[in-house]
Amino acid sequence: MKPARLLPIAVMLASAAMAWAGETFTYSDLIKRLTDLETLAVLPAPGEKCQQWSSYDRASRYDEATGKYVKWDANGDGKGIIRQEGELSVFAEMEGPGVIWRIWSAVAGKGHVKIYLDGASEPAMDLPFEKYFQEPVIGADPGGGETKFQFKALCHVLAKGWNCYVPIPFQTSCKIVAEKNWGNYYHFTYTTYPKDTKLPKFHRKLSCPETHALLKAEEFLAKRCGDDPAGNRKGEKTEEKKVAIGPGETALVAELNGPRAITALRARLDFLGALNDKNSLRELCLRITWDNDAQPAVWTPLGDFFGAAPGFNKYKSLPLGMNEDSGYALWFMPFAKRARVELVNDGKVRRTVAFRITHAPLARPAESLGRFHAKWHRDAYLPEEPERRAIDWTMLKTQGRGRFVGVMLHIWNPRGSWWGEGDEKFFVDGEKFPSTIGTGSEDYFGYAWCSPELFENAFHNQPRNDGHNRRHICVNRWHITDNAPFQSSFDAAIEKYYKNDRPTLYASTVYWYQAAGQADGYAALPLAERTGWYVEPPNKRFPGVIEGESLKVLERKGGNPHLQELAHFREGWSDQAHLWWIQAKPGDRLTLALPVKENGKYKLTAQLTKAKDYGIIQLSLDGQKLGGPLDLYNPKVVPTGPLDLGVHELAKGDHRLTLEIVGANEKAVKSYMAGLDYVKLDRVP
Repeated sequence: MKPARLLPIAVMLASAAMAWAGETFTYSDLIKRLTDLETLAVLPAPGEKCQQWSSYDRASRYDEATGKYVKWDANGDGKGIIRQEGELSVFAEMEGPGVIWRIWSAVAGKGHVKIYLDGASEPAMDLPFEKYFQEPVIGADPGGGETKFQFKALCHVLAKGWNCYVPIPFQTSCKIVAEKNWGNYYHFTYTTYPKDTKLPKFHRKLSCPETHALLKAEEFLAKRCGDDPAGNRKGEKTEEKKVAIGPGETALVAELNGPRAITALRARLDFLGALNDKNSLRELCLRITWDNDAQPAVWTPLGDFFGAAPGFNKYKSLPLGMNEDSGYALWFMPFAKRARVELVNDGKVRRTVAFRITHAPLARPAESLGRFHAKWHRDAYLPEEPERRAIDWTMLKTQGRGRFVGVMLHIWNPRGSWWGEGDEKFFVDGEKFPSTIGTGSEDYFGYAWCSPELFENAFHNQPRNDGHNRRHICVNRWHITDNAPFQSSFDAAIEKYYKNDRPTLYASTVYWYQAAGQADGYAALPLAERTGWYVEPPNKRFPGVIEGESLKVLERKGGNPHLQELAHFREGWSDQAHLWWIQAKPGDRLTLALPVKENGKYKLTAQLTKAKDYGIIQLSLDGQKLGGPLDLYNPKVVPTGPLDLGVHELAKGDHRLTLEIVGANEKAVKSYMAGLDYVKLDRVP
């Protein structure tokens, strides 16, 4: 990577420090940051830093004496705290001035979480933890009473993840403690500012202007993503161009003279028949070069640039999205002299894309603004330290000064099972221990518990999941209020537990701002790197079987059935997966549709799974018991082998195969789980 240019950095640091000196914010100002994409381009002043307190496993640490990372893959991330004070758990201690921008949890309970601000003896917030997410954490008091808001964008539960984006400022200090039964897992993401910054005193009951500002932000984030939140700007212009580009060609989309900023870039795809082709949008690449730079600051496959991959995946968020046939990008992209936008076709088919680019004059000096960067990569700049390299996968590594504002992660996981047990880790300005360290990949992206549910929000999305976290998955997160400023370097990683040869493979598009003239070190990648890496592994299904994970659920009384991939145990299961039934209890029943293709007499065989926390089950077919109860206890995870379930006269159509939990072995961990690998029907002459 190329080193940053030191003289311009020093000049701009001094300029930025003067701009920030003594800056004062109202609470309405902070609310406006929720939809402010333009301020992201402002280069950070010394003293501005985003950090995170979380429940990560404190066994992970950096040993300064040896220079080694110790237990860097520790994974007990649910209950980590700073310390215990009597009956209270201390979650966080912060020095101001600062703002908490994001609160997240995987399980928010009824135990109170208390937030003490600026040394006060009484908490500014004292609520059951669940109330931070389920109901508005603040109200309005224009006439003496509290008004409840029905937030969806700012306070929500999506795909089992609990999120709150209501800003909580503090001037000198913040301390967060929790009572018993508060829940499991937490993040508090916050930014601190230069010491002479003045922030408002926080109250749960807002004034009328503050209420109006909050409702306006909520309404926009919930209903108007896809529109520029700044509205129509003075001096705004729009360029439209339809580009027909042949194989191997590079087309000029627009060349703009500055100083200005691109405020919206939209691309309509005139090859709808190819939208389901996961490669077509990787064959086209977007390239944007600022000023007189030798290298483009934006280089990504066209589809990936809009925040979802592979192929075309509909979703809406604040800065990026995909509509019926178009992608949009609303990042604020300033330049001083020139912006050159190009489209490259590395495929074999002629394509047509209609661009609509909006640009406007700058409201600030160009030298105070960073240049927008977006780069796509796979496995670039992996850590050099052996302990980190074994677990950390680099999302972005760069030198210079700027802000990290978001990432889209594409996962190829053909064998299924949970791909992302890993924590995000942000090393800012040469830190040895990250000032942001998380609790799990899905936690970073705002959901929880490996949920394959598709969801969309202004700040975080899962626009693609091919089912059961198997095959293609795409997630993204945009750091708008909680952007990560850096002065000299930035290294963002996320843990990756499965190795590439499983295969479980990552690709990402990262978005950030960096001072003008500072190269980012990421080069364009050839087509073979972009499209040739998601290959289906060999089929390991046993001949003639019906996979348990493929059976339709007809009825469920209790528990949660879903696919679990088993390749990490050993061979012995068909397709190295089974239908895993968890969170059940004695008396619960799961009924599956067993398809029979034609009338006849069949020998019924099944294979299940045994483990130390599995229960005793009774199998039934169409209400008739199939032998006696089956004890699925075993000290290790193993297949049962084929089980003879008798010969049956069966009519064509679906039959009812029922599993009922009837107990557990006395040696078993009483979790009462079960796993069905396959069912086999052999015709009896």
